[in-house]
Amino acid sequence: MSALRLADIDKTLGARRVLDGLNLTIEQGEIYGLLGPNGSGKSTAINILCNLLDPDRGTVEIDGRPASAAARTALGICPQDIALYRDLYPAENLRFFAEIYGLAPSHASRRIAELVGLFGLETFARTPVSALSGGWQRRVNIAVALVHAPTLLVLDEPTAAVDVKARQELWLIIEALKKEGMTILLTTHHLEEAERLCSRVGILKDGRLAREGTIPEILALVPAQAIALIDAADPEKVRARARELGWALRDYAGRMACLLPRQSSLEETAQALRGVGASSISLQRVSLEHAYLDVVQGA
Repeated sequence: MSALRLADIDKTLGARRVLDGLNLTIEQGEIYGLLGPNGSGKSTAINILCNLLDPDRGTVEIDGRPASAAARTALGICPQDIALYRDLYPAENLRFFAEIYGLAPSHASRRIAELVGLFGLETFARTPVSALSGGWQRRVNIAVALVHAPTLLVLDEPTAAVDVKARQELWLIIEALKKEGMTILLTTHHLEEAERLCSRVGILKDGRLAREGTIPEILALVPAQAIALIDAADPEKVRARARELGWALRDYAGRMACLLPRQSSLEETAQALRGVGASSISLQRVSLEHAYLDVVQGA
């Protein structure tokens, strides 16, 4: 039985069809990354999943049950915006939401103790949320989403607006949750985050899944073994040489990129481009960012 199934979901908001026959299945115990540019339908899909919007057509199932009946107990939601009471301590926030979910006091106390330990919150037992750093507020935000022990956790941009160290610490927490068997739906604009954490990813475009697969499957969409980013006074000379060499060309974030069909050293690449006036050449491995750009730009 799948952890989540969205089948043939349509949604129109105003005059715009935001979701157009969206089909999505997430298996038990995996981290699934839902990716896509702004306006692609990610937020609408999550709102429908969380029973905050009704689809115009289609069905949503969580653990094999209609989402309207299952969402309250089976689903944990960690929104992008911090959804905590800033004047309360972390454990007080956890207790408040445990009561909202109807946990018995003794059960709530045990669960809160588990989460305080899992998220390393002991040091901040007497610190109001307002005095915590952004990274620690994110930890509490995720802990609150887990207080009722859901089977499916939705993490909407869980590392937004935190520094690199805090982001990596949150990655370790998310990986620990996966090891414990938690199923996670992750949305993020940090593609290195999705590449590290996710079992599979789906890339939304115009309300549909344009591509879906494991990380190796998505990376294989890029017809290259390495990427050469090139700056030159006369880009057309580089393009002409690339065509001679049989290298595909891309524009990644405004920079000319040559897709190398085999692994090549910087020296070999520079030699191949000798005489075209390249002012700088840098090599990159093929990453999820390159594959993502190929999909959303229609390469």
